[in-house]
Amino acid sequence: MGPQRVAVDVGGTFTDVFVVDEDTKESYVSKVPSTPDDPMRAVMAGVERAQIELSDVSLFSHGTTVATNALITRRFPAAAMVTTKGFRDVLEIRDGTKDDLWDAYHDVTPPYIRRRDRFEVTERIDYDGQVVEPLDEEEARRLAKLLRRRGADTVAVCFLNSYANPAHEERMKEILAEEMPEASISTSASILPEIFEFDRFNTTVANAVLAPLVSGYVDRLADRLEEGGYEGDLLLLHSGGGSMTPRMVSQYPVRLAASGIAAGAIACRHIATQCGYDNAIGLDMGGTSTDICVVHGGELRVTKEWQVEYGHPIMFPSIEVLTIGAGGGSLAWIDPAGSLRNGPQSAGADPGPSCYGTGGTEATNTDANLALGRLGTTLAGGAKTLDRDRSEKALDEHVAGPLDMSREEAAGAVLKVANANMSDAVRLVSIRRGLDPRDFALVAFGGAGALHGAEVAKELSIPTVIVPPNPGVTSALGCLLVDIRHDLTTMFHHDADEVDPDELEEAFTALEAEASERLRHEGVGPENAVLQRSISMRYEGQWRSLAVEVGSGPDALEEAVARFHEQHEREFAFRRDDAPVELYQLGLSAIGTTPKPAFPKRERTGTADPEPASHRRAWFEETGWVEAPVHDRDSLPAGTTFSGPAIVDQFDSTTVVPPGTRAEIDEWLNIRIHLDDAAAPRDRKEA
Repeated sequence: MGPQRVAVDVGGTFTDVFVVDEDTKESYVSKVPSTPDDPMRAVMAGVERAQIELSDVSLFSHGTTVATNALITRRFPAAAMVTTKGFRDVLEIRDGTKDDLWDAYHDVTPPYIRRRDRFEVTERIDYDGQVVEPLDEEEARRLAKLLRRRGADTVAVCFLNSYANPAHEERMKEILAEEMPEASISTSASILPEIFEFDRFNTTVANAVLAPLVSGYVDRLADRLEEGGYEGDLLLLHSGGGSMTPRMVSQYPVRLAASGIAAGAIACRHIATQCGYDNAIGLDMGGTSTDICVVHGGELRVTKEWQVEYGHPIMFPSIEVLTIGAGGGSLAWIDPAGSLRNGPQSAGADPGPSCYGTGGTEATNTDANLALGRLGTTLAGGAKTLDRDRSEKALDEHVAGPLDMSREEAAGAVLKVANANMSDAVRLVSIRRGLDPRDFALVAFGGAGALHGAEVAKELSIPTVIVPPNPGVTSALGCLLVDIRHDLTTMFHHDADEVDPDELEEAFTALEAEASERLRHEGVGPENAVLQRSISMRYEGQWRSLAVEVGSGPDALEEAVARFHEQHEREFAFRRDDAPVELYQLGLSAIGTTPKPAFPKRERTGTADPEPASHRRAWFEETGWVEAPVHDRDSLPAGTTFSGPAIVDQFDSTTVVPPGTRAEIDEWLNIRIHLDDAAAPRDRKEA
């Protein structure tokens, strides 16, 4: 085999491996159960199962849940925070918002660093960067010695106006480093040099508590790969849709939160664009959750304010993905009013659905699909064997019996509720924003996405479903489609009409110098470096701002202001061309382009209604029990067409083609399920 590009994505239930041979352009996949106690074991097991020789690997890209899981489970190292005297409780006070406005007794989860571990020092810098009160270095050193005695492994330094002048934070960091040379230290001015102290403090604290955990994991994995013969940099996908090397991960570990989620969204855009759709909705249904993203006009939506837990914002740019508790392992349960519910509780990988036979006893979506014959009795090429008897028992005891239903009705109801939950989530990211789902294609992937995709599309009147060639490892594919990327910002508060062009250019030049240094540190040469400028603007008197791209030259700012008016109208349905516009912040995206895999377009040699590999007794609401044809996906060439009901089995997933629909295999070996041949998304282009 020739040089290989390898991507590994760690999920809650399975760890996925996607391999592309650079010479033949052929790809193959592997899938192994995840190992939550040590994700690296599953990564290396996946490499071994895929029979990868690390010495033949030219690029190794990795999407990881280590950071996300740490924030959820709160298994942090000993951490401390140092802040300006009088501002110890900024993390506790927050911004005054509530997840449930009407629940007076509901509190958000506590800060990542407890109050007893948050300390104050004397210092003060004003909003303009002028020193009001110098840093008390004696007090700072006494505190550093105290933190050393307390055994702090990581420290967040968060001074009030450090975004305007970082001198005090930098000196505090030097003192801490002298007294605690082994500790990891994060300063808010280097992590997020922005004005709002709560957002900046919380992002810095999240970075600090993750630093030892994430850096330790990444360094161990990089060493293990090097021992196996891999000579390149380990690339780690971050939430903004780019990748970083271990050298930068050690400084910005919080960027790895939502790593794998971003990979799925990137793959969704690639697949939709390849198939000729500028508008697509991604449905990434895994074992514990479903991630939903929107591609509109060929672009993914990016947000700069997101959180793993409500009340703890992370202010780095992130691809916007809505996550709900609907996965293969989501539990079916009955509420006190007697209504059937589905999720967000999940059996996860341990104990898993009842059919796994590893301790789970409650009914899940996987059990319902198995009981209805839509799912076979093995997963991941035989790595997991499913017990239909256990599924049927769980459904009888927990759903059918209490609701006085037949087993088939109960299993069908479980799936209906799950599909309704996912459909509601799609409506939130589409209809609520003025987007009509009927103008979109649905890209269904993840281990369970292809099982549910067509029925979700049917509920939303989406005419076409695209199932990628390897739906269960599509997020891993996304890891191979990204560039190295860093996002930098600096405050720049001026009226647009009064900006000095030289001052604006000077500020951007400083950002570009830092960005170029980061890319050089990542091993990116000038020929592969791309720098993209942006300015966050707002109408005078507004609080929130919008980022718009800006070029260079004498007319660049004027053109950017015009784009701001247009974008404001698109986002909020109004514009005020006569209102003064303020510049709030400058942004710079530093991109180091990396080689992308190319996938060959296949010749259409397939036929209509080919002979299936077998038949399986399956139940559908429209037909009842039928002997559904089961196709082996590897045996379906481009150009093949067949009608539902039908099932397509493959190594990493199962696709259900319901009654009343028709499927075709396109030139890239995607399955396209057409729910209504008379309707097609209005944005589709010829591929």
